[in-house]
Amino acid sequence: MSLPIDFIVLALVVICGIVAISVKDLMAAAIVFSAYSFLMCLSWAVMGAVDVAFTEATVGAGVSTVFCVAAVFHSTRRTKD
Repeated sequence: MSLPIDFIVLALVVICGIVAISVKDLMAAAIVFSAYSFLMCLSWAVMGAVDVAFTEATVGAGVSTVFCVAAVFHSTRRTKD
């Protein structure tokens, strides 16, 4: 792939990381974390590590998101801060 796509994906990964740790709503944080994992999957695929990208997609964007959403449903949705 071309170099500008690498920088766009990198910028989106950094933005998602910052938003995921700064948002107060836990459900929104879980969704942004899922987007972060998907963007990391794209990043691995662009670098040519297809097996790592597949693992990141299934575990990072799939299973971890389900566990985070389930944990949010069993707790309060907003933080006390």
